[in-house]
Amino acid sequence: MNSQLNRRALLRGATLAGSGLAMAGWMPAWAQPVSRGIVRPLATVSGAEIDLTIAEQMAMIDGRHSHAIGINGTIPGPLIRLREGQDVVLRVRNALDEESSIHWHGLLVPAQFDGVPGISFPGIPARSTFEYRFPIVQAGTYWYHSHSGLQEQMGLYGPIVIDPAGTDPVQSDREHVIVLSDHSPLHGHALYRKLKQQAGYFNFQKQTLAGQIAGRGQKASERTAWGAMRMDPTDISDVTGSTYTFLVNGYGPGDNWTALFAPGERVRLRFVNASAMTTFNVRLPGLPMTVVQADGLDVRPIEVDEFQFGPAETYDVIVVPGTDRAFTLVGEAIDRSGMARATLAPREGMVAPVPPLRARPIATMRDMGMGDMDHGAGMAGMAKMDMGMRNFDNALQVKRDPGVQTISPAPVDRTGEPGQGLADAGHRVLVYRDLVALDRNPDVRAPERSIDIHLTGNMERYMWSFDGVKLSDAREPIAFAKGERVRVNLINDTMMGHPLHLHGHFFELVTGHGDHAPRKHTVLVQPGGIVTFDVTADAEGDWAFHCHMLYHMHAGMMRVVSVRPAAAGEAA
Repeated sequence: MNSQLNRRALLRGATLAGSGLAMAGWMPAWAQPVSRGIVRPLATVSGAEIDLTIAEQMAMIDGRHSHAIGINGTIPGPLIRLREGQDVVLRVRNALDEESSIHWHGLLVPAQFDGVPGISFPGIPARSTFEYRFPIVQAGTYWYHSHSGLQEQMGLYGPIVIDPAGTDPVQSDREHVIVLSDHSPLHGHALYRKLKQQAGYFNFQKQTLAGQIAGRGQKASERTAWGAMRMDPTDISDVTGSTYTFLVNGYGPGDNWTALFAPGERVRLRFVNASAMTTFNVRLPGLPMTVVQADGLDVRPIEVDEFQFGPAETYDVIVVPGTDRAFTLVGEAIDRSGMARATLAPREGMVAPVPPLRARPIATMRDMGMGDMDHGAGMAGMAKMDMGMRNFDNALQVKRDPGVQTISPAPVDRTGEPGQGLADAGHRVLVYRDLVALDRNPDVRAPERSIDIHLTGNMERYMWSFDGVKLSDAREPIAFAKGERVRVNLINDTMMGHPLHLHGHFFELVTGHGDHAPRKHTVLVQPGGIVTFDVTADAEGDWAFHCHMLYHMHAGMMRVVSVRPAAAGEAA
């Protein structure tokens, strides 16, 4: 299919969708008109003892059947609602013919109940049951998912909401849990096999020859550099809307899942990115959002019009729709190949115009770790670019490894930037430096030591790793002494963003907010960027540390973090 013709058709269909005039055959699912939405809250389970069953099922998405794996017969799995301070027993029955597991993402639990086969427990064998038992020591929005094989991609995920033991500092009249995800009719192993055969297999938005000649926003020096590196600046996402349908609470764009409100209410939206591979840009056109929580922990309220979040991150926002009209909830894929779409409305059956997909982002030399070299002008800019390329070549000589395609010669801290593709959004976009913890950090000690971790990969061969070493080749874990304070510098040597998740711990982003640094369990490291965090290794045991892009983790971008009691004579 001609990608340019297809894109024009999509944009035309999306534009006409707002007035209800377009023919459905010319329109993607997210832009098709609907007469009514699906008003159906998530199934909910709660209490001191909860039973969950993992089993195969068929999913109905935008009117099409698709094979999937669900929990208690639903995708996503049921909302688990708990209260801070309680104890819980979760009996998980695996009705599959293969091993399974559930990881409680962001929950601080004993290592043996963290749910990562081969690291903290043996997994749940086929046709058997495992009991997770742990105290609930926190509040906020979290989620759960399989850590076995590629079952997460098949639908094995669900949200968790933990109500605080006391008064919730976030007051609202109504709330909705919004689980964003991606679904493909292809099995996860088939997707991975195609990526190994051709890393750009799902990228249908490559530049045409005319576009390359014209530059499409790139300088001549940049086009030359991309050609020399044999890389494609449109390769923003590994798996795209060419195979993915982007879901809201298990429903496709054409299904139009709908959340209700009464005008003037304070509505809390709990967003969970439960996707396997998709970084979403979230907005409600015409309705500002006030971010009040990040990764389950309260932050000082900050009003924005859009935020970007990677797989495994969560954000809670407050919206106050003051008029009797509908608003479209947009979860646009970072590469603009499709969107998750839902509606926020006063009454069932109401819809709002669906905005067209915005122009796809084009990666720059900054995304390749060239720092600010691409912002030069004239001969001075060319000189900087030439110097950057020489440094780049020299860096490659230092670490010549088939799994390390590039090393960023000038990576920079990008926590003050809005995220790839959003620099020219034209409205307020959340950045990590906007986040300030509502409460003082529990540990404000200075770090005792610092470590660098390079995020490495070879996109052509679809190899992903830390420091050029994939999990299966790692001889030793990343070792911490229990109680020690460590500064970790994540350096992204690739041209893709990576959401990094540390199990069993929260860490403080070093973004200039001192003892009110935002605390997170997952952070999206932008291409060519650096993210620094401080962590207190206070949870003894072996913990997974990995990229939450499912196929990056599957390819080896994962390590074990081992926390052990300090040896005699060492500070605890």
